[in-house]
Amino acid sequence: MYYFYLSFPIIASLIVVVIMSFVYKDKEKKDKGFVLSYYRLTYRRKMIRTLWTVPFIIFLYIPVIVFLNMEGVFNILISIFIFVILLIQLIYNYIMWNKYERKE
Repeated sequence: MYYFYLSFPIIASLIVVVIMSFVYKDKEKKDKGFVLSYYRLTYRRKMIRTLWTVPFIIFLYIPVIVFLNMEGVFNILISIFIFVILLIQLIYNYIMWNKYERKE
């Protein structure tokens, strides 16, 4: 039952990501001004938003470590996983920004 509680939010998030990606696929992307939806941003703005989220993720992850009292190895694995995902997202957005938008 524990795996259901862990896997359900992950599967639901992935479904939302796929749906939103298809909805905003051919829409015009914004590079200036406030945009709530991540999918309406250009790759440059996605990269900037990823950089902005790093302090918030660290700020929110510290209470999780303190209050859940997980084992040290599990804390390290979760921390590495979050760091790798953020790094992959940042590198991907940077490469796509250089490929499609920086040429202009």
